[in-house]
Amino acid sequence: MLEPIRELLRPPPGMAFDFSQPAGEPALAPRDGIAWQVFANPVAMFIGGVAAVLLELSEPSVRSGVWDHGGFRHDPIMRLRRTGFAAMMTVYGPRSAAEKMIARVVRMHDRVTGTTPTGLPYRANDPRLLDWVQATATFGFAEAYHRYVRPLSALEKDAAFAEGETAARLYGALGAPCSWTAWEAMLAANASALEGSAILADFLRIMAETPFVPGPMRPVQRLLVRAAVEIVPEPVRSLPQLHRRGLRPGEAALVRALARSSALLPLGDTPAAQAVRRLSASGTRSRT
Repeated sequence: MLEPIRELLRPPPGMAFDFSQPAGEPALAPRDGIAWQVFANPVAMFIGGVAAVLLELSEPSVRSGVWDHGGFRHDPIMRLRRTGFAAMMTVYGPRSAAEKMIARVVRMHDRVTGTTPTGLPYRANDPRLLDWVQATATFGFAEAYHRYVRPLSALEKDAAFAEGETAARLYGALGAPCSWTAWEAMLAANASALEGSAILADFLRIMAETPFVPGPMRPVQRLLVRAAVEIVPEPVRSLPQLHRRGLRPGEAALVRALARSSALLPLGDTPAAQAVRRLSASGTRSRT
């Protein structure tokens, strides 16, 4: 299990980056904040990422953009690694490098346009869609950490959203929620538009069957996918494609044991470890 986790945490080919440089340069997220804790846990990251995509795919316009242009169908492992690297850069990377990366993503998204199967035009850089994507990502990672690593206080849940405000604005998500209450309000406001689809079922199948880990560990992979379904909020949780696809009795304790023990694994020189060295080099503490 250790080597596959290491592999998922490494930058994809052609995207190698040294998070330990330049010495002292702060990140977009504060070093003493909740995001640095959440993203250091690989199990919470995997579960939270799957939960976030399930929420994204329940929104019709986001679903079409992600499925038609995102690469999940063709190379889900590489897509997962690219998304993980972008998240790591946003949280741990030096501010200048994170800003450049986000600007590149925004330029790429300018070319992502299309029409949903019902004829609704969409564009990836639509602020409404960006707000939903940023909100669901923050929720997914924070809720996975809260459920399976340690409970977060109300203030920590608010901080998870507030700490992402700078990055969200750089992406163009000017209306992304900055607190847990604001996220719940956004979810309620969008509830009537959220829907199931064959794509939602396809994504679950891909995440369960794609060999992210060696064969003997595949049951653990499927367990973590069910753990992601478990934390998806209503009304998405009750969609036909997700109904009864969550954890079975007793499995939540196993997921918690895996998530908590993963923090003790010798994962090597991760982006989080490199970022700590970068800021420790001059005694700097990152703040936004």
